[in-house]
Amino acid sequence: MERTTPKMDTKNLAVRVTSALVFGVFFFTLLWFGDRSWASWTYLAIMAATAALGVRELTLMARVRRFNPSLAAGTLVAWGILAHFFLASGNLDPVPLWLIFAAGAPVIHFGALFFDKDLDEALPSQAITWLGALYLGFGLGFQQKLFMLQGTLPKTGSRLILALFIITWFGDTAAYFVGSYFGRRKLAPRVSPKKSWEGAFGNLGGNLLGAFLMQATVCPEWSAVDCVALGLLLGTAGQLGDLVESTWKRSVGVKDSNVGVGIPGHGGILDRVDSLVFAAPVMYAYVHFVHGFN
Repeated sequence: MERTTPKMDTKNLAVRVTSALVFGVFFFTLLWFGDRSWASWTYLAIMAATAALGVRELTLMARVRRFNPSLAAGTLVAWGILAHFFLASGNLDPVPLWLIFAAGAPVIHFGALFFDKDLDEALPSQAITWLGALYLGFGLGFQQKLFMLQGTLPKTGSRLILALFIITWFGDTAAYFVGSYFGRRKLAPRVSPKKSWEGAFGNLGGNLLGAFLMQATVCPEWSAVDCVALGLLLGTAGQLGDLVESTWKRSVGVKDSNVGVGIPGHGGILDRVDSLVFAAPVMYAYVHFVHGFN
């Protein structure tokens, strides 16, 4: 049977590793200072910038098909959702979601009447605007919520964010190597011909390894059941998120989401956060319902 993935590109791998190290040093430094008063604001700024860049990429991808979603409106609504997650605490909710949606609807729909020059594609254009806002707003908002959680251990939020990143990234890395060397059976050929079942199982193996590593280092309160559950749940959610974004790219005929500007060796912002956007809400749900974090 023919292989479904090409041989490993060592040159591209070197670029990927170098870029990952640069971003890793930055994020790990921030997480080290996760209990400082300025840390949550810094993380919010990073999430806001990521949301804006992600909405931009989705907007440019849509314009390949001659749709015209609003970059400004999508970014504003995504920022509003981020503000909700940042400010909501206990019974306090100064920026409730109903207010974000009530204010976002006229911005997206009435704004199109004045600024969209091609109303023939109004329905898909405005739908994609909402998609970008909700996808980035909620996916990154749950990361912000995780970062701000407090528990019995110091820097609880930083520990959970680090665990989220490591579990997801270990899975991605394992899928890359296992798929490159052993991938033969196509996982979703209509969506991503390079992905294989072998890579998918390698991904889950990497997720489990990352979870047990986090238990041994930064999350000692986790049990073996927590490690297995989080490894499998985050691994499954992350791979689904990757496949979802792959369907969007295939629908517009682009290889990477960057559409011109991206991260060396890693594609665009959406290519980097697609797994995390799906995995972050799953992790928050787990620590909320199983461990009682709010």
